[in-house]
Amino acid sequence: MTAKHSPLFLGIDTGGTYTDAVLWSEEGGPKGKVLAKAKALTTRHDLAVGISGAVDAVLERAGTDLAAIKLVSMSTTLATNALVEGQGGRVALIMIGFSEADLARDGLKTALGTDPVVFCPGGHDVHGNAAKLDLSGLEAALPELGRSVSGFAVCAYFATRNPAHELAARDLIRDKTGLPVTASHELSAKLGGPRRALTTLLNARLISMIDRLVAATEGFLAKRGIAAPLMVVRGDGALVSAAFARQRPIETILSGPAASLVGARHMTGLDDAMVSDIGGTTTDVAVLDQGRPRLDPEGATVGGFRTMVEAVAMRTFGLGGDSEVALEDGALDPKILLGPRRLVPLALAGMVHGEAVTSELERQLRAPNPGRMDGRFAVRTGVPDRLAAGLTGPEAKLYEAIGAAPLALDRLLSSNAQNATLNRLVARGLVHICGFTPSDAAHVLGKQSNWDPAAARLGAELFSRRRDGRGQTIAATPEALAERVLTTLTRWSAEYILETAFAEDGLDGAATVAHALVQRAVDAHPGIARFTVALDRPVIGLGASAPLHYAGLPPLVGNGCIVPEDTDVANALGAVVGQVRVSAEARVSQPKEGLFRLASGQTVRDFTDEAKAIAAAEADVRAIAAERARDAGTDSAEVDVATEFKVSTIEGQRMFIEAHVVAVASGRPRIAV
Repeated sequence: MTAKHSPLFLGIDTGGTYTDAVLWSEEGGPKGKVLAKAKALTTRHDLAVGISGAVDAVLERAGTDLAAIKLVSMSTTLATNALVEGQGGRVALIMIGFSEADLARDGLKTALGTDPVVFCPGGHDVHGNAAKLDLSGLEAALPELGRSVSGFAVCAYFATRNPAHELAARDLIRDKTGLPVTASHELSAKLGGPRRALTTLLNARLISMIDRLVAATEGFLAKRGIAAPLMVVRGDGALVSAAFARQRPIETILSGPAASLVGARHMTGLDDAMVSDIGGTTTDVAVLDQGRPRLDPEGATVGGFRTMVEAVAMRTFGLGGDSEVALEDGALDPKILLGPRRLVPLALAGMVHGEAVTSELERQLRAPNPGRMDGRFAVRTGVPDRLAAGLTGPEAKLYEAIGAAPLALDRLLSSNAQNATLNRLVARGLVHICGFTPSDAAHVLGKQSNWDPAAARLGAELFSRRRDGRGQTIAATPEALAERVLTTLTRWSAEYILETAFAEDGLDGAATVAHALVQRAVDAHPGIARFTVALDRPVIGLGASAPLHYAGLPPLVGNGCIVPEDTDVANALGAVVGQVRVSAEARVSQPKEGLFRLASGQTVRDFTDEAKAIAAAEADVRAIAAERARDAGTDSAEVDVATEFKVSTIEGQRMFIEAHVVAVASGRPRIAV
C-alpha cells in the first residue's frame, strides 16, 4: 500500500487500438517510479469501457489509496488517426470576405470534401478596418444546416487583425442552432486565411470526438471517486486542462506522439535521438535535440494537410500493426502494400465475435477460387446516431444493412458503386472494415498471442491464395505470407525514419532517397554504385510492438535502436511528466503615419504614441497568457514576453512598420490538495 502522503499521478493514453494506463510516483529516484501499468482495447463505441479496463487494472495492481491520486493526465492519438484516415463529423464552413476561388488554396477544398460551405460578404483589411458584413445568407441556411451537421467552422478575412465579424457569425449560429462553433481567430494569430480556415474546419470536425473522450474519462473518474484535475497533452507536448482541450481539439493532433517524446526522453535520458513510435494506426517519427522535441514553426502536417497548429516536428505515416495489407495492382511480381487505412484485425474480430467471423472465413476458403473481397468484413463503429446525419439514400440503406456484428463484404456488396459508398461510411467514422493486418501476421507466426490466432491464420490462408501477374499464388504458406508482411513493415519503418532525417536536414526528394537506400541495404545485389547511410543518433523505439518490428532496424538505419522497458506505455508516462505551456500574441501596426493600432485578443485599440502602444501590447499579452495558463490548469505560471519589430530606414529616419509581441506562460499543473 502506497503511503497516503505520497502524491500519485495517473497517466492515460487512448490510441486507435489500445488504451494504456500508468500509475507514477515522483519518488524513487530522478526518473520517479512506475508503480503499475496496463492495457485495454480502445472501445470507440464507448470510450469509457476501454479507459476503465486499463485504469482499473492499474489500480488493482498498485493496490493504492485512490485519495493519493492528485493528477490525471491523458494523451490521445484519436484526433491524429481521424485526420490520417479522413474521418470526422460533418461540419459547415462559413467563409466571410472570401471568394470560392480561395477554396483551391492550401488543400482547403480537398479537406472540405462534400461538407457544405457558405460565403458571406464582410471581413477586414490588414489594419483591421471592416468591410460591410452581411449574414443574411447564413441565417437563411441555418435551419437546414442545423439538422445536417455536427458543428460549424467560421473564418473571416483578416480575423486575426479584427475578429468582430467572426464573433457576430459565431453568436448567430449558437443562437439559432445551439451547435458547437469554432472561430479561426481562437486557434491562430497567423495570417493566411485559407490555411486558417482549414485548421478551423478540422477543429470543428474533431470536437465531438474529443468531447466524447473527455466526457468518458471524467465520467469514469467520478464513478471511481478520483477527485483529481484532468489534463490533456497538446501537440507540442504541453499539458492543458480538459476544458481547454474540449474547445480546441485540433491542438491535440499529435498529442499521443508528443507525449511519447516526453516519455522517451524521461525513460532513456537521451538528449539526441530519433524517436519512432509505432501504434495500431500510425508510425510517428520525430527528432530529439538537446533534450527537447523539435517543433514545426510552419504548423503540424497530418493526413496530408498543413495546419496552423504549433506541434512537434513530427512526421506521421499511415503504418502500424493494424494497417490494411493489400497487394500492388497489375504487377507481375506484386509488392505487399501497407496502410494508410486502419482495419480491425481479423484476430481481434475473431476474439470479440467468434463464430460469426471464423465460419465466414472457412466458407470463403472452401470456394475453388479466391474472391476479391475474401477476408473482409464491415461492422458499425457504434457512434451515436446523431453523427450519422446527412447520409445520402444509398449511404443510409447500406448503413442500415450493417450491424454490430461483422458482415462479410461478399454478402454485403454487389457492385463497385456500393464499395465506394461503403468507403464513404468508413470515412465518416460510422463503419469499420475488418481484414488482414500485420497484427494478424504476428499471430500467425506466434509472435503475438493476445487475440485469436485461428482467425488470423484463416485470413492469411485466404490472402496467400491471391494470384500474381503470372497466375501464381503470392505465398506458398500462411507463414510465408506473414513473414513477408512483417519484413515489409520493418523496411517501411526504416524508410520513414530515414525520410524524416533527410527532411529535417532540408534535403529534397527525402522519400525517394530513403526508399533507394533501404532497398540497397537489403538487396543481395546492391549494384555498381555502392553507398551506405548512417544516422548520427540512435533510434528510440516506442510502442507495444516496437520490440517485434524494430529488431531488424539497426542495419537499415546505420545506428542502434533502444527500446525502453516501459516502451508500451511511453505515451501514458509522458502525459504525467509534462508542463502546462500556453502563449498569447498581439500585433501593433501603423495604418497611417502617427497612428499605432494594437490588435490583441478580441480587441482593437488605437494609440498616437508607439511606445505606449507597445507597452499596452506587452501588458495585454502578459495578462492574456496568465489567464490562459490558469484556464489550462496551472496556478504557478511564469510569463516571458518577447517583442519583434519590423522597421525600415528612409533617408536616415527609422520608420515603424509592425511589432509582433508574444508572451509564453509555463508551469507545473495544479494538483488536488
